Amino acid sequence: MNFVYLSPHFPPNYYNFCVNLRKLGANVLGLADSPYDALRPELKSALTEYYRVYDMEDYDSVLRALGYFTHKYGKIDRLDSHNEYWLETEARLRSDFNIYGSNLDSIEEIKRKSLMKEKFIKCGLNVARGKVINDLKTCEKFVKEVGFPVVAKPDKGVGADSTFKIKTKKELEEFFKSKNDREYIFEEFIEGTIYTFDGLTDRNGNTAFHTTHVYDSVLESISNADNVLVYSLRDVPKDIEAAGLKIIEEFKVREKFFHFEFFRTPAGKLIALEVNMRPPGGYMVDMFNYAADIDVYKEWAKIIMTGKSDLKYSRKYYCSFTSRRTRIKTYKYSNENIIEKYPNEVIMSCEMPPVFSSAMGDYGYIARHEKLDKILEIAKYISEE
Repeated sequence: MNFVYLSPHFPPNYYNFCVNLRKLGANVLGLADSPYDALRPELKSALTEYYRVYDMEDYDSVLRALGYFTHKYGKIDRLDSHNEYWLETEARLRSDFNIYGSNLDSIEEIKRKSLMKEKFIKCGLNVARGKVINDLKTCEKFVKEVGFPVVAKPDKGVGADSTFKIKTKKELEEFFKSKNDREYIFEEFIEGTIYTFDGLTDRNGNTAFHTTHVYDSVLESISNADNVLVYSLRDVPKDIEAAGLKIIEEFKVREKFFHFEFFRTPAGKLIALEVNMRPPGGYMVDMFNYAADIDVYKEWAKIIMTGKSDLKYSRKYYCSFTSRRTRIKTYKYSNENIIEKYPNEVIMSCEMPPVFSSAMGDYGYIARHEKLDKILEIAKYISEE
């Protein structure tokens, strides 16, 4: 098995994917723009070879790297980064080198939010009213149908990047005056809480593991400079599980992590928001592990190598991630206070990589407990200013 891993050093915890692949006998071939000496020792040991390019955005350089790997090791069997930013690069490389997985023929439906919406409707799921709009006049007609506020986001975009909540006619006019050339989809604003359906499928599309997380909107967190709280549930709501399994089948999710987002309205209605064919962001893969005492890094590697999983698990704990925005806020309790008060519950604390900080905060804590009330208590303590 020849596996090319793009940017294996980022996010910092993803080196575990390479380590577990190597343990199972794969040739793990790293490709990134980071100097080799900057890689952590565990990652260096896991890589059969590392090819550095000076600009990952330069497709010709990346293409030459794959050509080199193919010439030296033979056909590339798999290629991934688990990073949404590189989805299109991955798809091009898979098409050019005939590698298993999402290629240029299927990438649009997992990148364009408008196409996701069409597939959700095909699955019989509720969606927010929305359409791709390129001019003010058409958008004004849309606003008459749905009312303010509306949300404008790139039809092809990563997370909450370049996403705007527009509350007035003046803000709408200003948006179109300063709008860039990207295509935007406009949607009615949905009041609600985000619930996810996250997990990993085997080669046949069966879920080897799945769970649900609850969190406040990343868009609202960025806009308001709020702390972030994300926590997993011990029991996946039945309607979310049913919707998630429909999406897996409709999008033919095979041998991949998935991260589907839904709104739960105050009235309890479930509305499909978007799909991501990757693990959820930040340290949420580690939250998978802490919540169920499992190792999904190892399980993913096993699926890559064998196509199947025999993982047995139960969701033993609620697991939370709580962030602080230490650059702009002062908190009542120190890091030492938190660890001293909750020594058994807080199992990880760390600075967030700068690229995550706008969405996830500057410093984060992962905690777990059998009861949700305790998780919320800990989050409140961490966040108190």
